[in-house]
Amino acid sequence: MKLADTESHMQKAVEATQRAFNTIRTGRANATLLDRVIVEYYGSPTPLKSLANINTPDASTITIQPYDKTSLNVIEKAIQLSDIGLTPNNDGQVIRLNVPPLTSERRKEFVKMAGKFAEEGKVAIRNIRRDAVDSVRKQEKSSEISEDESKDVQDKIQKLTDKYIAKIDESLAEKEKDITTI
Repeated sequence: MKLADTESHMQKAVEATQRAFNTIRTGRANATLLDRVIVEYYGSPTPLKSLANINTPDASTITIQPYDKTSLNVIEKAIQLSDIGLTPNNDGQVIRLNVPPLTSERRKEFVKMAGKFAEEGKVAIRNIRRDAVDSVRKQEKSSEISEDESKDVQDKIQKLTDKYIAKIDESLAEKEKDITTI
């Protein structure tokens, strides 16, 4: 595995972790809360954002305006069945989600969830490091590269690992701050 490929995979792991963080509620309305909502639309699972225009008119409201008005009820049902914990209000034209302020207990749960997502991201990065180091050791064993080159590349891989794990830690600290700030 090339160093550039390793770095690219690690960057993707950080981005995936960031997307997971975005699905965690903070005290403010955020359209990314609905990213994981999948709607059963004409028999096929479809992401909500493909079926509707999603806006946040103020800090405590999310509005969902479907492109196809006949899909209002299936969108409403999908939101109710999802794990976002918000109750949809359907007025026949638009679905509104009121985002209540978080209780301190709920904030602690979300901080824990963010920590879990961060740990999953770090594990992914460590797995990428392991695969890259194994690849380098195989090259060394088959005499494609020298022992010194192998050590240099392994050091670079470790530095990349440290860099991307630090990025996840920064994102986690930022998300925890968002969750705990009232």
